[in-house]
Amino acid sequence: MKIGLISDTHDRMEVIKWFALEFGRKGVEVILHAGDIIAPFAAKPFSPFKFIAVFGNNCGERLFLRDTIEKFGGEIRPGPIEIELGGKKFFLMHEPFALKAATKSGEYDFIIYGHTHELVKRREGRSWILNPGEACGYLTGKATAMLINTEKEEIEILEYPGNSS
Repeated sequence: MKIGLISDTHDRMEVIKWFALEFGRKGVEVILHAGDIIAPFAAKPFSPFKFIAVFGNNCGERLFLRDTIEKFGGEIRPGPIEIELGGKKFFLMHEPFALKAATKSGEYDFIIYGHTHELVKRREGRSWILNPGEACGYLTGKATAMLINTEKEEIEILEYPGNSS
């Protein structure tokens, strides 16, 4: 199964649309969003996919954001949440408050967080610890996301070609 992983989109629509198209080109079946979508309109480009997200600390309009996402069949909840996809167990959160406990538990194949805008891809025990960085590119000048292939346990970093926000 191919899973798109994105976080901290912060309403940067041209980048959101580009990543949604790129995920489609690469055969992504599910998108996991690790928070800070921000406005309801910023979720709409993900509507062709199975979409699962957690709220970020900057998602102020939670009611309409949830409503928008549920209308296209997606879901958004407060994190952290556990998900099983492609025979793998995922732990998804925005702020990495539960990172140490989730890693120490040894229960998850993929532990995913956002918030820090820092690109992270490392293995600890049985778990991949992943932060897709910031899709908005506002802090680092690099808009990034990830593609997970659960069958091969491969993780590809995707970078928006128009970087240097």
